[in-house]
This record gives sequence, C-alpha cells and structure tokens, in this order.
Amino acid sequence: MQIGNTPCRIYGGANAEYLLLQMTGEHELQSMEYEVAAIAQSSRNFLFAALPVESWNDALSPWKAPAVWGKQGFGGKAGDTLRFLTEQVISTLEQQFPLPENVKIILGGYSLAGLFALWASTQTDLFYGIAAASPSVWFPGWMEFEQQHPIQAQHVYLSLGDREERTKNTIMAAVGDNIRTLHSRLTERGADCTLEWNSGGHFKDADLRTARAFRWAMEKQA
Repeated sequence: MQIGNTPCRIYGGANAEYLLLQMTGEHELQSMEYEVAAIAQSSRNFLFAALPVESWNDALSPWKAPAVWGKQGFGGKAGDTLRFLTEQVISTLEQQFPLPENVKIILGGYSLAGLFALWASTQTDLFYGIAAASPSVWFPGWMEFEQQHPIQAQHVYLSLGDREERTKNTIMAAVGDNIRTLHSRLTERGADCTLEWNSGGHFKDADLRTARAFRWAMEKQA
C-alpha cells in the first residue's frame, strides 16, 4: 500500500484493537513475515504497518550526531518521520480499514527504530505503548533529553542483548547502563515498564525480539 511516497506493508485483519507501527529498513523487510507471525501468537486483533525509511541513520535520529561506527553520521530527521506518521500514515490507515475510534496505537522498532519510538513518545501522547527492542539508547544526548522531555506512553517495553554493552566502542558501550537507568526512571514515574534481557549480541533474532516487544505491549490492559 502506497502512503505518500512510501510503499508500506500492511498485515492483520479487520476490527483491530491495536494499530502497530514499525519504521523499518530494507534489511528488516526480508524477515517481516516471521516477525508478524510471531506477533500473531497473541490473541489480540491487530493491524500492523511496516514503514520503510530511505536513510536509516537520518530518518530515525532525533538530532544530528557524528558517526559512531563507520563513516555515516546521523542527519537528525526524526521530526519529519514523526510528522509522516501522525499526519499521513495513521489517517490513511484509519480511512482504509475499519479501525475503532479508540484504537490503541503502539509504535515499535529495533535498534535506531527503537530509539525513534522512544523519542516519538516524548513529543506526543498519541501512543498507547512503545515497543523498543534493543533501542539505541547510547545515542549522544538521549538520556539528558529524556530527563527534560519525559516519555509519555504508559506502557513501555525495553530489551537488550546481554552482550550488547560488551563492545570496545565506548559510546555504544553505555547502552547497558543507559537502558537500566531509563527503566528505573520510567518505573519511578509510574509507567508500566519492563526490561527484558536476551542472550547474545545486537544482531541476534532481531525479528523475534521485536515481535516480543509488540506482543508485550498488546497484552497490557490500561
């Protein structure tokens, strides 16, 4: 389904209680069927939209930052991506599918898309839940920003691979301490927040980890 200039993949059925949104890269679309099948193990009815971004590092980063690995830096265009979601994607899906007025919207993603989901929830109270699997909470300035602009979603899933913080990259090695701090911070504020540890590094079972994140957020009752 074409939304704006973006060819989106839509899964799920009618009468959905939950609208699941995930920003994806080309590298993730190959395993999207596995992820959706794993999400569907939940008994909840959902409509799932996989929304590819052209430039992963630019479209999903909340502000500009220099390269952390390799040569590509971060363009800081998350604001444009969030506007695309709120002004085009959600309204188009509500027009095309019989979604209830009070459909619960869950924004999720893996890695930098997980960080984008967390950041988006600092900008709007639109999201019922955030499904952030192995989110890039090492991103420069993120923890300070979230302290000043708190996440607004009441249901927040966080996860990390148990080997992710064991990296020689000093910036990315902060991911473990940062995610523990973020989990404590959200819990102290009264949010329904969990932190799940997975075995392995960052690139292991990304599709299944993301599916677990969405399933957890759907199983919550407000």
